[in-house]
Amino acid sequence: MKLSAMPTERSPLITSGVCGLTLTAATCGAASDSPQDSSSGKAAQDPRRLNTFFGVMVPTILSMFSIILFLRTGFVVGHAGLLQGLLMLVVAYTIISLTVLSICAISTNGAIQGGGAYYMISRSLGPEFGGSIGLMFFLAKVFACGEYVLGLVEAVLDVFGADPESSVSRGLRVLPQGYWYTVLYSSVVLLLCLLVCLVGAHIYSRTAFAILLVVTVSLLSVFISSVAVKPRDFVITHVGPGNQTVRYNASYTGFSATTLRNNLGSGYSLDYSTNSVMSFATVFAVMFTSCTGIMAGANMSGELKTPSISIPKGTIIAVFYTFTVYVLLFILVSATCDRTLLIQDYGFLQRINIWSPLVTIGIYCASLSAAMCAMIGASRILHALALDHLFGLPLAPATVTSNSGNPWVAVLYTWGLAQCVVFAGHLNAVASLVTVFYLLAYAAVDLACLALEWASAPNFRPTFQLFSWHTCLLGILSCLVMMFVINPVYSSGSIVLLLLLLLFLHYRSPTSSWGYISQALIFHQVRKYLLMLDVRKDHVKFWRPQVLLMVSNPRSSCQLILFVNQLKKGGLYVLGHVQLGDLDSLPSDPVQTQYNFWLSLVDKLGVKAFVDLTLSPSVRQGTQHLLRITGLGGMKPNTLILGFYDSCTPDDFFLQDSAFCHSSVGESSEGEYNFGVDLPSLQAHFPPVRHVESPRWLSPDEYVGIISDAIKMKKNVCLGRYFFQLQGEGKDSKVDGSERTIDVWPLNLLQPGNQDYQDVCSLFLLQMACVLNMSSKWRHARMRIFLNVETGSSDQGWVVNEETFRELLRKLRIRASIKIVPWDSVVQHYALPEGERCEEPTPGLSDDFLSAVNRMLMEHSSQAAVRFLYLPRPPACRNQSQHFLTQLEAVTRGLGPTLLIHGVTPVTYTDL
Repeated sequence: MKLSAMPTERSPLITSGVCGLTLTAATCGAASDSPQDSSSGKAAQDPRRLNTFFGVMVPTILSMFSIILFLRTGFVVGHAGLLQGLLMLVVAYTIISLTVLSICAISTNGAIQGGGAYYMISRSLGPEFGGSIGLMFFLAKVFACGEYVLGLVEAVLDVFGADPESSVSRGLRVLPQGYWYTVLYSSVVLLLCLLVCLVGAHIYSRTAFAILLVVTVSLLSVFISSVAVKPRDFVITHVGPGNQTVRYNASYTGFSATTLRNNLGSGYSLDYSTNSVMSFATVFAVMFTSCTGIMAGANMSGELKTPSISIPKGTIIAVFYTFTVYVLLFILVSATCDRTLLIQDYGFLQRINIWSPLVTIGIYCASLSAAMCAMIGASRILHALALDHLFGLPLAPATVTSNSGNPWVAVLYTWGLAQCVVFAGHLNAVASLVTVFYLLAYAAVDLACLALEWASAPNFRPTFQLFSWHTCLLGILSCLVMMFVINPVYSSGSIVLLLLLLLFLHYRSPTSSWGYISQALIFHQVRKYLLMLDVRKDHVKFWRPQVLLMVSNPRSSCQLILFVNQLKKGGLYVLGHVQLGDLDSLPSDPVQTQYNFWLSLVDKLGVKAFVDLTLSPSVRQGTQHLLRITGLGGMKPNTLILGFYDSCTPDDFFLQDSAFCHSSVGESSEGEYNFGVDLPSLQAHFPPVRHVESPRWLSPDEYVGIISDAIKMKKNVCLGRYFFQLQGEGKDSKVDGSERTIDVWPLNLLQPGNQDYQDVCSLFLLQMACVLNMSSKWRHARMRIFLNVETGSSDQGWVVNEETFRELLRKLRIRASIKIVPWDSVVQHYALPEGERCEEPTPGLSDDFLSAVNRMLMEHSSQAAVRFLYLPRPPACRNQSQHFLTQLEAVTRGLGPTLLIHGVTPVTYTDL
């Protein structure tokens, strides 16, 4: 009997099927020991080859320059003006800087595997949140890839596109223009990106530095041209509404104070590519696209030699560098170009350059590298999602990798979706959606860091210390605010999509060994509220049963466990078990290894219960331990429930319930639900049920002693008998109690002389029956209360007692029918010396009396689903324990599910 091996931090989620289909690591081609292993099994080839500069700085800088640097700088400054443009830049970089701090903190708190942002979020917030944000971040990368490709095609058509005024191609302007031609050219560029990415990320990383050098040279030529190029005038033409050509006169003035002054304020106007009027939000959405590359290095985490060092260092340097370049470029163009040139020509930098091909090459290189970087990053995220089996069969092929570890199927997925994006036709048309997706992903990273900081977990010790919960919270709020400023519709839709993904993943209930931040936060809050739960402020009107159910063997007690789950009424419910033994004579505590089995049992039964186990030389002593130490603060058991002590051969519930006999389709991996305890291990852990010849581990004296101990400790006691006959208590049962009856006998049937229906024990018995009647599976059950009366006596006080009892039920708001049961024929068998009265059953009760009581119960309650009977106080003398149990056995023989109850605490209240 062994626990199945628990996965490690690097392990994928336990597989789970979708639509009845089951995934395994073998079918996906992934190795079972690590999610980052290739399907070929060639672990000797280490994919981690990149350092900080080539692995983080270069792709991050290229992604942040992308198309904005050369193609949308004039667009931003022209519409927003220099002041608002710089404001947008500061706001955007403030948002990403706050996110960068969170990225640095998370990435320096442990080893990072492939998947970048997805890996950080999922390992911090758990599979549900990590998976949903990871998929949305993948979609953001896909849309960004399409956006960069559209920008590249736009730049190509600016140089090589045919003149819309002429039907004859002139010079280099040979490419026909139009929507479908744009889609065609974009598809060709995407195909080129696909071929490069299929070869592998290392090819891109080798060429990325060369691309960065080209972009840097192009950028330097722009700054040099601002001094070297003399003022010029241009005529810009566009196809307007109705295919009419519109001409604009624009000027390059060189450095001019007048030009700078004219460009300080905003001048939002019509965008010639989308024919819509721009605003602060739409321009910011386009400009923020330049900031979406901060995770380009983090997304390469699977290829980095030391990701925990490279990611924070390289990302921060790249952010400072790109911010400086953008500020200088904004000031440069606002001081040298008039607003018309900036707004009406996205590629104006080519017009004013000392050698325009330099800018053209820079645009092509920056756009193409950004598109490839987005495709590679998206494929790595999708590959990590697939390896973790979060979305099951649809992503299963994405786990396949080449011999070198390149996830080529994930690359194909990304290429196919990016191909759909280019049908948008214009860069500005998808900019808002890309920005909203990225902002949501950044907010999730900030949320992950905030949750880790608020959880105060001792193991959250990032080496990067320049962050706090204030920066995380400010990052979350700023991301969410800017989302809705940019586009409320897209923002609302993305959040709805996120919630749907969360619900989907929660429904699939994936289990991981990554650790759940929710558990740390719950612990933090529960501890705080437990300290606030002051036992000195308890009041009877807020009383609820808090149950400790002692279980010897769950095989024979499952029905009682399920029944008590209905009886707890939102209170504490603890399954207790005593392992016989002495720790002094054992090498280790045997109880610790059993908790997983018991918790898996709780999961299987679907009950809301805790588990508390103890090691003790005797069951009685162990039960005393549990009664004293179980619970915490104001949440401690006030009621002890035991199974009945008799000689009946119990049934094996594990053989009756299909959940314990076989796994249904889609649940073959039991570790997903039982944290490493598979079904055979669970069955083997609990011993077979007791046979008639089996020795008893509990003597009658010890059993009755447990009852006495609980009463001395001011705990209510319940004894459950015949609950193996109770059906319909399982989690999948649809029983609502409409065909059930609850019978209550509030009188002490072993003490006919005691006619007090309003003592503490009787009222407790009524309260427990009422609590059961309020539970989901007993809500519509009928409750009957039986009053035993001696009609033959000359004293007719029982009529008054009946009216008094009806009034009591009315005050207690208990809905039940009252049945009057004459029991003169039963009482005549009862003999007690005159003047003697005690609450304990006397050892001299005749068999005739006990049989008569049993027949009376059988006559009136044989059809009830469950019966509540008064449990007398156990005898003080140990030598009477066997007699006490014999009397209880005789009274309840053959009744069916019966709960004998002895209450010691007041639980009813008639005032408000």
